[in-house]
Order: sequence, then structure tokens, then C-alpha cells
Amino acid sequence: MINFNYALTRFASSAETIAALARSASEEQARWKPVPDEWSILEVLCHLYDEEREDFRTRVRLTLENPEADWPPINPRGWVTERGYNQREWPAALEAWAQERRASLQWLRELQNPNWDSTHTHPQFGSATAGEMLAAWVAHDHLHIRQLNQLHWQWLALSAPTASLEYAGGW
Repeated sequence: MINFNYALTRFASSAETIAALARSASEEQARWKPVPDEWSILEVLCHLYDEEREDFRTRVRLTLENPEADWPPINPRGWVTERGYNQREWPAALEAWAQERRASLQWLRELQNPNWDSTHTHPQFGSATAGEMLAAWVAHDHLHIRQLNQLHWQWLALSAPTASLEYAGGW
């Protein structure tokens, strides 16, 4: 089981990192995609917003409060186009995600004696404890921080085509 205080620290720190990586992008860069089937910075941010509300916080809560209850269906990959992520307002998307992260942190801090061993059995993914879901939520942030960094690196490579980025080291 992940250490709860460590998870809270990571969520707060990751929120700052994600916001900084997102905030530093121009409107053009935020909507830019390296190739059509990859995500833009804006799409990553909208994904994080929906995952915060409809996936991780909801599923951790349900696993703690009612582990036998079915989890609501989600469609993270499909939502990108279904919900028009890349057409959303750029600054508003960042603020919406930040607000949801603050709500998640507040909810987590207000939990009293949660049973992190409470287990939900999912028909596709098998059994997972609330603690394992919390760890997956932390890991999800790290995956998308890596993705946002890669998008910034790719934008730099596109913006400076005559510069050799090899001197910086291998990506």
C-alpha cells in the first residue's frame, strides 16, 4: 500500500508541475499535435480533468465506501474526440483541472480512517484495493507529466529545426 502522506505530497507536487508545464504553452502550442493520432497539451489537460472527476476520485471513493458497487463506465480515449478536447478554451481547461485537483486533495485530506484494503473487483481489470487505486492515480500523474515534457521537447525540436538538440543529451 502506498504511504498516504506520500500520495498527498505527490498529488500537490504533481499539480504544480502539470500546471507549470501547461501554463507555459502558448495557445498554438497547446493545441498542436506531433501527429494526428497523438494528443496535444490541451487534450492531455482535458483528459486529466475528466480522469480526476470521473475515474480516479470516483473509483477510489466507491471502493472505500461501497466496494461492491459497479464503477461508472469511462471512455478516456474516446472522450478526446467525443468531448472535443482540442476545441475547448485553453486557459479555462487549465483552471477547471486545477479546481478538480484541489477538490480531490480536500476530499482525501478529510477522509477519516479509510480502509485502504477495501477491494473492488472489476470485470476487466480484476481486484484492486482502494490503496492500489490511489497508487495508480499517483502513477497516472507521472505518466502525463512525462507526456507533457515530451510534447514540449517535440515543440522545441519543431521550432528550432536547424539547431542540434543532440548536445543536450538523448531523449
